[in-house]
Amino acid sequence: MILDTAFIIDLMEKLPEAVAKMEQLHTQQEQIFITTPTIFELWTGVAHGSQPEKEKQKIKLIIENQRILDLTKASAEEAGIINGTLQKQRECIDPEDCLIAGIALRYNQPLLTRNTKHFKRIKGLKIETY
Repeated sequence: MILDTAFIIDLMEKLPEAVAKMEQLHTQQEQIFITTPTIFELWTGVAHGSQPEKEKQKIKLIIENQRILDLTKASAEEAGIINGTLQKQRECIDPEDCLIAGIALRYNQPLLTRNTKHFKRIKGLKIETY
């Protein structure tokens, strides 16, 4: 299961639903991953934040023991098809979300997110929420 950026942020903010979902994943011994685009999004948030040092520590704590799925050539191709298809349909989403979805599809992993509005537009993507 891939943890979307929204989930990671909710976890850092200690949102009860996110904390409970993470506990459930650990109890079920679910294999979990984050993606390099999520790391990009989190560090972008640090630059925008009012307390960058505090945010850096939160991010490092959350992601230090996570398995990372990189954006590969194949997953970038998948993401490009997603992005182009959604643009053609005039249903655009953030390019970073296309990259995360491309990785999820390439690795055949479900995506854990509360951002179902965007991700449900992507054909074949398995979505789980909390």
